[in-house]
Amino acid sequence: MASGLAGQMLAILAALALAPILSGWVAQCRAWLQSRSAPPLWQPWLVLHKLFLREVVLAQGASPLFSAVPFLVFACMVTACAIIPTLSTDLPLSVVADAVALVGVLALARVLLSLAAMDIGTAFGSLGARRDMLVGFLAEPALLMVLFTAALGAHSTALASMVDVLAHRELAILPSLAFAGVAFTMVSVAENGRIPVDNPTTHLELTMIHEALILEYSGPHLALIEWAASLKLFAYSCIGIALFFPWGLAANDSPLALLFALPILVAKLALGGAVLAVAESVSAKMRIFRVPEYLAIAFVLAVIGVLVHILLGS
Repeated sequence: MASGLAGQMLAILAALALAPILSGWVAQCRAWLQSRSAPPLWQPWLVLHKLFLREVVLAQGASPLFSAVPFLVFACMVTACAIIPTLSTDLPLSVVADAVALVGVLALARVLLSLAAMDIGTAFGSLGARRDMLVGFLAEPALLMVLFTAALGAHSTALASMVDVLAHRELAILPSLAFAGVAFTMVSVAENGRIPVDNPTTHLELTMIHEALILEYSGPHLALIEWAASLKLFAYSCIGIALFFPWGLAANDSPLALLFALPILVAKLALGGAVLAVAESVSAKMRIFRVPEYLAIAFVLAVIGVLVHILLGS
């Protein structure tokens, strides 16, 4: 139990440290692909440091919920990263938190952020909340179907058990996981507000989703939300790694096993971030009214993955 707790804490610390670096790596790759001067890899950490030193300015009429939401959202994202097997599968939280709980934690963070955006009563906040809830309403069922596809093979919804089974199977492309992988990629792009669903760098009224939710935040509150957004990207990246590229995770929490698992995780994240940057550079932002069609396709693909596994057993 002590070793499990040590591995759990190391996984949380790795998530807190690497999440902003992952966001900086994606931004750096996008700049290189677009022939622009790239910001330093640690630029998100510099931004967080600047925001933590600034004063909090609250909008007139803001309720206590508005001030509490950044801390709650940040806690939700840290909890999500603790549930996902990132370095090892020996996680104490895997006993009490499975794939369904993971989706619930992510949904709770979305609901809290949407409530805070509407709390001020501005048009931008309400617009962003409605759009974000629309994306979540369509993306979360697809994510559940993806996780259920892997759970059928492991006969368990515990993420650690799912990863153990997937890591020890023969090296082959299973049709069910192929459908699930495409669906998960589409859902991950939508949930993290990336192109083509959303542009994380825009402030245009007609296109922004995530940025509309946080326009009224400042100082440490904004820093926590931005850090939570990086943790969300890190969490989805680690879900994809755990389900579709589970090799390299430590089966126990011995120091040597964790020492080998950490650089493997960093290499996978670097490759995934580069692929995301390439995909964003060759894609265009779609109209908001096309997003339901995009996520409906992801849901259908995820359901096909479940059906293929039930019918073919692979």
